[in-house]
Amino acid sequence: MKKTYEIEVDCANCASKMETAAKKTAGVKDAVVNFMTQKMIVEFEDGQDKDEVMERVLEACKKVESDCEIYL
Repeated sequence: MKKTYEIEVDCANCASKMETAAKKTAGVKDAVVNFMTQKMIVEFEDGQDKDEVMERVLEACKKVESDCEIYL
């Protein structure tokens, strides 16, 4: 399942760091962050609870870019 989230990120480099962090998160099959549209598209692995996975994604993104935001 894929889901799109609105994000708040300050630069394209930060968006790239967020994308990398999201892709490494358990339960995420794929993730794409678009700085221009301020959106993150996350594809979840089968059987994963998207809310739990997104909490982990947010935590991972905050480690690489502390002022980013994902609106869950």
